[in-house]
Amino acid sequence: METAILTSPRVERIYKLMKVTYGLVPIVAGLDKFTNLLTDWEKYLNPTIAQILPFSPHTFMLIVGVIEVIAGLIVLSRPALGAYIVSAWLALIGLSLLATKGYLDVAVRDLVMSIGAYSLAQIAQATGASKAQEANSSASFSRG
Repeated sequence: METAILTSPRVERIYKLMKVTYGLVPIVAGLDKFTNLLTDWEKYLNPTIAQILPFSPHTFMLIVGVIEVIAGLIVLSRPALGAYIVSAWLALIGLSLLATKGYLDVAVRDLVMSIGAYSLAQIAQATGASKAQEANSSASFSRG
């Protein structure tokens, strides 16, 4: 019964939508670290972190941008792994923003998105496991 639910067309559509969303959003945000078209990303940097950096906040944001693009690409290619990376990344950003007591709306949004990314990872693992079970069942049935 569980396998049938996990392989239903509706669940597959939801999974694909989440995969594309949690893959593209980090890529877009990461690329925007180089252009600041969406926002001035440096303003979200925790001042305590900015003080201990061995380089400028701008350089830090460029590094963050590269990491975000890579994380998004991992979500698109290996969602069971990439979604955990994005989930942890978003949780860290959200907690950092909560610590500054500024941008609480963004902090809450990032924490909620972190839960969504975690959910995607769980779905990816569950559907991957169910697909593997189906493949094994088909193989053993054809041999039996």
